[in-house]
Amino acid sequence: MDVIYFPDAARPAHWVQPVLALGNFDGLHRGHMKIIQRVRRRASERGATAVAMTFEPHPPRIVRPDKAPRLLMTHAQRLEALARAGMDGVAVVRFTSELSQWEPERFVREVLVDWLGVADVWVGANFLFGHARSGHFTLLRTLGAQLGFRAEKIDPVRYKEFVVSSTRIRRLIAEGQVDEAGTLLGHHYFIDGSVVRGDGRGRRIGFPTANLVTENELLPPDGVYATLVAIDGIIHPSITNIGTRPTIGEDLPPTVETHLFDLERDLYGAALRLIFVQRLRDERRFDGLDALREQIVADCGQARTLFERISL
Repeated sequence: MDVIYFPDAARPAHWVQPVLALGNFDGLHRGHMKIIQRVRRRASERGATAVAMTFEPHPPRIVRPDKAPRLLMTHAQRLEALARAGMDGVAVVRFTSELSQWEPERFVREVLVDWLGVADVWVGANFLFGHARSGHFTLLRTLGAQLGFRAEKIDPVRYKEFVVSSTRIRRLIAEGQVDEAGTLLGHHYFIDGSVVRGDGRGRRIGFPTANLVTENELLPPDGVYATLVAIDGIIHPSITNIGTRPTIGEDLPPTVETHLFDLERDLYGAALRLIFVQRLRDERRFDGLDALREQIVADCGQARTLFERISL
């Protein structure tokens, strides 16, 4: 998959009449995938190039940094997800304070038309663009008619009584409802990171853990979770504790510690993907290490029972 950045690189010569999916695509959830699928189908019908356009950094980081959300994906994860979804290319707009002041018409002319030469542009129902988010779908369609491209929008995807959105998914994860968030995403929520050395206390009580450092911004709240760990493409069942380990001591820094089932391997320095399946319980203080060990045994049993019911 080709990845180009505005304004640094020209459109590749082999991109033919790009059919464009336009959005932020944080999480690449079910609503996003509906747009991606339509774009791929239209591009296939026309022998054209299926392209996604996104922005880096996330525009709220520039226009209202105090209210910018913690994102579901890193930029690298978003590119990976778009490639996995079958896009031929991704056009990334480097979002700046200057660009945030552009009127919608300038964005359409300089980016969509002059830079990419789009044939079709597909957006979600609530997509807004340009200075002060003043551009809307009706304006995009009008400009397209004037400048030689077609604009289409996708109706929202609904789950139960509400619309699937990155905002709702972020809220669910922040509340610990990782299973519900996964339903809206269309895949389990995950973070990537590398394993660093801990204090070895988990091993001493019979449950060695991988201590994860991650660049992902959004973690579920403190607690114990049934998780999966992907290492070198292999999935391992596990449980994960997020929190400050109150049984161990006072004022300890927060950690992400994962105990992988039935795996004896030195993981220090390894890159892994931690996949959240279901919250098991709150983190809490126990009366000593024996009580903590007993609870971990119960947590593992609960997670194993869950994994027996789902396909790994």
